[in-house]
Amino acid sequence: MRLLVYAVEDDMALQDLYRYALESEFDCLCFGDGKTFFDALAKTRKPDILLLDVMLPGEDGFTILSRLKENPISSHIPVIMVSAKGDEVSKVRGLNMGADDYLSKPFSVLELIARVKANLRKSGKSAVRNISYKDIFIDKTKYQVTVKDKLVTTTLKEYNLLILLCENAQKTLVRDVIFERVWGESYVGESRTLDIHIKELRRKLSESMSDVEIKTIRGVGYMLL
Repeated sequence: MRLLVYAVEDDMALQDLYRYALESEFDCLCFGDGKTFFDALAKTRKPDILLLDVMLPGEDGFTILSRLKENPISSHIPVIMVSAKGDEVSKVRGLNMGADDYLSKPFSVLELIARVKANLRKSGKSAVRNISYKDIFIDKTKYQVTVKDKLVTTTLKEYNLLILLCENAQKTLVRDVIFERVWGESYVGESRTLDIHIKELRRKLSESMSDVEIKTIRGVGYMLL
């Protein structure tokens, strides 16, 4: 299971940025105010880290932070406060109230990811999660794939493609999504490139006597079964 990031942010553009920046490694849920955030916190899985804006409709970020830290169930959740650049008073206040870090707007995607990962490490958690599906096991710390406990050699693209397929097992992956996630948005080249990599993965899984099947969804994409 991937680590879960919650973000409380009323700016829709920033919500989109959070999802875009984090979705390749984390699950990310965004909330526009404190009420919807606390409703979700009470009913669903607790986040592994929280991005919390200071200026919000209704309860502000400091009030939300105070409620979190006062509750033994949520007091352990790392919190990164987010506010306008140069607001030193808010920064000091948030840190004194128990926030773990502070992110000043505007910030880059790389800085956001780095801060999230750094605070997860400090809390004893890691964004790296090994992946398994049926008889396939992917060790992301060693960049290794095993099938039925036997090592399978893959290229980097095959490795990343198999990760994507396993993370979305039993779901149809559209070709454009696969290209974006594995080859990158700027990829320009033959569409058959994907078919060739799928063919190679099928061959290697078959030679390893895997029970897993990569099914072609004609005119759409692929599905791991």
